[in-house]
Amino acid sequence: ILLDEAGHIKLTDFGLSKESVDADKKAYSFCGTVEYMAPEVVNRRGHTQSADWWSLGVLMFEMLTGTLPFQGKDRNETMNMILKAKLGMPQFLSLEAQSLLRMLFKRNPANRLGAGPDGVEEIKRHAFFSTIDWNKLYRRELQPPFKPAAGKPDDTFCFDPEFTAKTPKDSPGIPPSANAHQLFKGFSFVAPTPMDENKSSPMLSILPIVQVHGGSAKFSDLYELQEDIGVGSYSICKRCVHRVSAMEYAVKIIDKSKRDPSEEIEILMRYGQHPNIITLKDVRNF
Repeated sequence: ILLDEAGHIKLTDFGLSKESVDADKKAYSFCGTVEYMAPEVVNRRGHTQSADWWSLGVLMFEMLTGTLPFQGKDRNETMNMILKAKLGMPQFLSLEAQSLLRMLFKRNPANRLGAGPDGVEEIKRHAFFSTIDWNKLYRRELQPPFKPAAGKPDDTFCFDPEFTAKTPKDSPGIPPSANAHQLFKGFSFVAPTPMDENKSSPMLSILPIVQVHGGSAKFSDLYELQEDIGVGSYSICKRCVHRVSAMEYAVKIIDKSKRDPSEEIEILMRYGQHPNIITLKDVRNF
């Protein structure tokens, strides 16, 4: 969840997203951060779209209180708390906020707010959101409460120096050693790094490719690759500059032998015009 230069929300990273999950078609995947998982995801008996509303409750609880609703000393204790522990509701929260959170934290997914026939409209109608004009919000006509004071795309001004002053340890920029998996201990999903293999033929070598939207060209003729923005378990993100317009973009390079990117691409192509989802500029196959 990001903020753009005007303060409006942008969503990105749909790598682990799943579509077509409803009351009649359950998913059984177990990936993501444990603290945000719904009980039906933790027990792996199959979950529907209702699991997302539990996760929304976790996010809201964290933003309102600064703490997670269920967090133990380790993964197992956290999962047990999600399944059985009583929710401790801070009394400094408004009655509307407490009501909404309790309705989102129903362990029976069928009783959870948003699980009814009206779906998300049930949540939008809750008293907690009574002051929000959802149509104006969608059209970006509401004034954001906070506007980032960013001067350039890679500005880290809004990050706490406590974090920016640290030396990165959990995303090594070099091929990891045999025991590097210890760096990711506690993560719910870790796939092999695409940088481990094909060292003699780097994943980033530029070859003649065909653009999805038609036409053929070399990537290097149109864009100039710059520094790494981030390194994930199956992809690497770099800054790139369009040679003609000098426009800057983030390019996500995915090793298709490690993960099929087609579903993520489809999601971004379908919803990329939404004002709160990052826009997909181009897709190319190496």
